[in-house]
Amino acid sequence: MLLQQLSLFLENKKGRLTEVTRVLSENGINIAAFSIADTADYGILRMIVDQTEIALIALKEQGFAVHTTQVVGFVIPNEPGNLYQALQHLDSIDIEIEYLYAFAHNGNAATVIKTNDNTLVAKILAEFGYQLLGQGSQLHS
Repeated sequence: MLLQQLSLFLENKKGRLTEVTRVLSENGINIAAFSIADTADYGILRMIVDQTEIALIALKEQGFAVHTTQVVGFVIPNEPGNLYQALQHLDSIDIEIEYLYAFAHNGNAATVIKTNDNTLVAKILAEFGYQLLGQGSQLHS
């Protein structure tokens, strides 16, 4: 199971992030996870939302440079060593991680990962018993 992630190129200008969230709010889009990687002049905002296609169209109509990328989302218990174990499974099959972001809530950690072979990563994680996240998944304890 793969997730569709939105990636936006944003100038480092006051109010740009607020503008993105306004567009999503006005279209009834819920953000499940996001990450911002920044440099001096711009940033890349990566988001998992519940209605990717509607969000993509709405953001493009407002002039944002946005595209979709497939990623894998999975859940691990929020305890020392669990991310290490998951990554060991991927290292054993020579998976290259391009980026990863995560958050912990109610004893679990939701992790979003982009690799050189997301389909294989989803298959391997499922085989080892990890819960894969679908678009619009809720993280419950």
